[in-house]
Amino acid sequence: METALYLLPVTLGDTPIEKVLPAYNKEIITKIKYFIVEDVRSARRFLKKVDRSIVIDDLTFFTLNKHTSPEEISGFLKPLAEGNSMGVISEAGCPAVADPGADVVAIAQRKNYKVVPLVGPSSIILSVMASGFNGQSFAFHGYLPIDAGERLKRLKELENRVYSENQTQLFIETPYRNNKMMEDIIKACRPQTKLCIAANITCEGEYIKTRTLKEWNGKLPDLSKIPCIFLIYK
Repeated sequence: METALYLLPVTLGDTPIEKVLPAYNKEIITKIKYFIVEDVRSARRFLKKVDRSIVIDDLTFFTLNKHTSPEEISGFLKPLAEGNSMGVISEAGCPAVADPGADVVAIAQRKNYKVVPLVGPSSIILSVMASGFNGQSFAFHGYLPIDAGERLKRLKELENRVYSENQTQLFIETPYRNNKMMEDIIKACRPQTKLCIAANITCEGEYIKTRTLKEWNGKLPDLSKIPCIFLIYK
């Protein structure tokens, strides 16, 4: 196994490992002793899910989240500098995509360490694939503003990009604000604009549907308990 910083995708929910991750990932994971993780407890659960024989007490974890300082992040790579492979694990999906793991990858690239991304589920890519929208030009915007006025303004801006740039627009919301987000999309955008709602991707109860806003109006699902990705296109 080549010494590198390995980016280790995580299942998007309680999906069985073998359904979404190649066997090769397990081979790599079981050889790594140093992990940079968003949350230690969930990372431990994931590793045990990969292989019950992994001895968690033999591993070293470095916590990387929005509170971690740049100085701390730089120090995380000391084991890699000493010739030990390291793994990056986010809460779900692919590390370093809409994820603080990008900061440590940037440092690894700057220091000329080898970075190896492994195959795994990405809710962003999977939702684009299943939407029927433009997959050659799309933009992911994370969370939109919480303030109602600012959010409506932002939605109008994104819809304008759909029509002016022929570009699919993606964004996410916390579960308890999903229903309000869907209502705001209908309020801000044109009836003919299409909305794809994607939730529980790769999991039981997967939900991915594309309709015009006119078709969605009055028929919105209740998605107040699960994370969603919203995509708009023409």
